[in-house]
Amino acid sequence: MIIDISQEVFSCRVYPGDPAPERRVLSTIEESGICNLTALSMCAHNGTHVDAPSHFIRGGKTIDRIPLDVFTGPCWVARHEGEVSGADAAAILEKAKAEQADRRILIAGKATVTGEAAQVFADYEVMLLGNESQTVGPEDAPMQVHLILLGADCVLLEGVVLDGVEEGVYCLHAAPLNLGGSDGAPCRAYLTR
Repeated sequence: MIIDISQEVFSCRVYPGDPAPERRVLSTIEESGICNLTALSMCAHNGTHVDAPSHFIRGGKTIDRIPLDVFTGPCWVARHEGEVSGADAAAILEKAKAEQADRRILIAGKATVTGEAAQVFADYEVMLLGNESQTVGPEDAPMQVHLILLGADCVLLEGVVLDGVEEGVYCLHAAPLNLGGSDGAPCRAYLTR
């Protein structure tokens, strides 16, 4: 079973203030007689994307310096609504550890990771933390959560679509585009079971 958990790029949600993706048709078969050709313009943090540590950490790893095994492997999908407290984070990790899927965590639902929860995930050395929002922390004040997680080399997978995905173990595939020197990159994320 393959479950696509990515947003479609041109209709994706966009973090307030970020530029929206744009498509420009450069050529069509009808006009040129040769091929269809599309150009695109977008922010590295549009739609389903990965945040590298350099997004908030001076001198942090850029997207091209993160090993691909961070983005592929056993993953725990937890369902949560509202703020994720430190106790909630510990409970999520306890379930994930019991299933040997505690290095990559995705949180489904309208969840906001608090600073307290971020610290629990960072102290546990989670490699990847993802959620459905365009930012892991509070939308109006994301800095603290990003500093904690990215400062611990925990990459963030933001803007995933987990509607109908049940809590449990999956294999995550979410390799970002290889944008050399970039603080983030879009990806086509999916789960297999």
